[in-house]
Amino acid sequence: MMRQFLRIKAEHPDTLLFYRMGDFYELFYDDARRAAKLIDITLTTRGQSAGQPIPMAGVPVHSVEGYLAKLLRQGQSVAVCEQIGDPATSKGPVERQVVRVVTPGTVTDEGLLEERQEVLLGCVHPGAAGIGLAWLDLAAGRFRVARLDGPEALAAELERLRPAELLVDEEARLPAALRDLPGVKTRPPWHFDLDTATRLLCRQFGVGDLAGFGCADLPEAVQAAGCLLQYVLDTQRSALPHLRGLATETRDEALLMDAATRRNLELDRSLSGRHEHTLLGVMDETATPMGGRLLRRWLNRPLRDRAVLEGRHEAVERLLLAGDIAAIRSQLRGIGDLERILARVALRSARPRDLAGLREGLGRLPALRAALAEVGAPRLAELAAECGEHDEIHGLLVRALVEQPPVLVRDGGVIAAGWDAELDELRQLSTEADGFLDALEARERQRTGLPSLKVGYNRVHGYYLEISRAQAKNAPADYSRRQTLKAAERFITPELKAFEDKVLSARERALAREKALYDDLVETLVARLGPLQLMAQAVAELDVLANLAERSEALNLSRPRLVAQPRLAIRGGRHLVVERVSAQPFIPNDLALDDRRRMLVITGPNMGGKSTYMRQAALIVILAHAGSFVPAESAELGPVDRIFTRIGASDDLAGGRSTFMVEMTEAANILNNATAHSLVLMDEIGRGTSTFDGLSLAWACAHYIGEQLGAFTLFATHYFELTALARELPACANVHLDATEHEGRLVFLHSVREGPANQSYGLQVAALAGVPPEVIRRARGYLRELEQGRATAPGPQPELPLFAPPPRPDPVAQRLRQLDPDSLSPREALAVLYELKALDGRDDKGGGPAK
Repeated sequence: MMRQFLRIKAEHPDTLLFYRMGDFYELFYDDARRAAKLIDITLTTRGQSAGQPIPMAGVPVHSVEGYLAKLLRQGQSVAVCEQIGDPATSKGPVERQVVRVVTPGTVTDEGLLEERQEVLLGCVHPGAAGIGLAWLDLAAGRFRVARLDGPEALAAELERLRPAELLVDEEARLPAALRDLPGVKTRPPWHFDLDTATRLLCRQFGVGDLAGFGCADLPEAVQAAGCLLQYVLDTQRSALPHLRGLATETRDEALLMDAATRRNLELDRSLSGRHEHTLLGVMDETATPMGGRLLRRWLNRPLRDRAVLEGRHEAVERLLLAGDIAAIRSQLRGIGDLERILARVALRSARPRDLAGLREGLGRLPALRAALAEVGAPRLAELAAECGEHDEIHGLLVRALVEQPPVLVRDGGVIAAGWDAELDELRQLSTEADGFLDALEARERQRTGLPSLKVGYNRVHGYYLEISRAQAKNAPADYSRRQTLKAAERFITPELKAFEDKVLSARERALAREKALYDDLVETLVARLGPLQLMAQAVAELDVLANLAERSEALNLSRPRLVAQPRLAIRGGRHLVVERVSAQPFIPNDLALDDRRRMLVITGPNMGGKSTYMRQAALIVILAHAGSFVPAESAELGPVDRIFTRIGASDDLAGGRSTFMVEMTEAANILNNATAHSLVLMDEIGRGTSTFDGLSLAWACAHYIGEQLGAFTLFATHYFELTALARELPACANVHLDATEHEGRLVFLHSVREGPANQSYGLQVAALAGVPPEVIRRARGYLRELEQGRATAPGPQPELPLFAPPPRPDPVAQRLRQLDPDSLSPREALAVLYELKALDGRDDKGGGPAK
């Protein structure tokens, strides 16, 4: 047995091997040691190798999914080795082989997946013309490729997709950002051969070339896709009929966001780790898991195609006007996760309850189509047509399956009575066996007059009639001796032998017949996979649109108006997440940007709402381009190609980057890539360095954006000197978040007003935060001294060391404040002028300091 194990293990050296032994999956040697630590199972020993005990650990077959889930979450892959031989006929160890390799990126089992989260397998291949990226959701059959311009675009896409596993060429020079990502696996360079990849993809999709998928002229993407497909074939050990095509994504189809922007806007993952504090957490009330996953994709990849967006907006509006969203959502709620069910059907791993779920979903389609027919939106009509009619498949599942099937086929009782005559007969024999044997025993006792006679069974000799040794001589002539025991004799009769031949393995034969019928049923579904997958995709989109209609009603959202002119005109805009979690009423605010007003310099106190105001503008744009209504009284949105954010303070210590370095890297990305159609959010630029360096950088960045890029920009700052930008840049204006002091306390009004703020209220905010009063008092005194000594002359000023004593008051200014011009005579005024000149310390020519 150990020779067999070691031979199979040699084929999977870097993968944990779950080796089937009866009712357990066992692990040996280093696999056992690793698994014992990773999933907290008992490490024991069995037998010896080279005089040393063999480490061993195991998990029960019936609970293996829980252990697999733990291993996958830790990035481990598992090769599942099953017994494929017949123990009854095997000489030596039963034949075993690896039937699949479960990896973090190729999970399809229901128990190993999160319902509303995609599990993606990715592959990256850099080339001369760009970086090829391919990704696959095996559990849904969604296969995509793209060619990216450089490392920044790759980082943005990986942040959007977040693959659980990422394949790379072991010999390629890869961007540094990939080296620290979890789940990176190297593959041999020949797996990226272009000709091999092309042939493999064409064979999978049954086509002559890849032109129809839009990637024939994207060799890097094709190489990545070919390597990815080969990896899936190697791990799944089965055909992949649900992978029926390849979609090519181009970045300019969508509203682009880099990795930092996605993190800052908290679309589906919050900085606090709480799902309810994300945009998705507020917007997702979908009725099906596949609808929830599609909504996540829409929010993470907002589209720029106005026709598609108008179609979605129209559908949401018609659903609202129809007024019966609850009925539609009720039908959707009973449909389930058809997308993943069909993937398991394609992989021949679907369980009986998967097919029961498919049956339930198909049964609800007629009522769903009827409800949609009354709404009348063009996109809804298209989706209703794509749902199709599957009465034949539904009827097949109704007739073939019991109402509530068990979890596993091997448990039996899956196929309904009346579906197969042979199975019904075998079941009847199995269930009626006890009655037949009881009747036979009573009849034989009466016939032979032997009261000790009894019918029995064992696995070696089968059925028998047992008589005590003392009465065995009285056995009838038609009794044939089968076995002699110390105190009894066992016999068989022709009648019992005939019954045995028919019944002995009735249950086993019934289970085998049921398994064959179930497999035939799955194959029938595989043959209809294409239309069923199209139906599942349509239902998922219907679910998302119905969800957006429900959210629009519940959250008071309005339909955005997409216009061709450069414009962001938002009246009464709100931040949905802040509105939900805040205990105070949310204060809506307006935003007006157009060709004459492209940059807003935003001032106001900390915690006054500047960051919220900026983020809500971006989230409104994203929702509109996802096809949703938006949290505003009204919104007119012109073309937007990208959203950039430079918000918050963070460092990258592992990457050797300080907070200021991170800030400047993000600023550089904006300055190098933003266009006149971009939306730029810049918050506190320059705050990570000394005052005058930071102020100079912020001033220069704002000028570059205003003069060179012309992007719609929200520029929040505490540098009040930057409010002068409104005079320097023609399309720049000042706004501020209002606050006031009442009875010694700071009150945030959270409303946006035109013009610059008059103060920052920094000390008041510190007091609110609980800074001790003594510290606040000393800070106020020091602030007064700093303000009195502030330089007023134009030009570069010396920087103020943090711990230097406050500068001396200007003597000229002090003397001027003491003067009363109305009380001076001409002679006194002349004397004062000489005095002031002496205080100024300059000579008569004004050319330098006095000697």
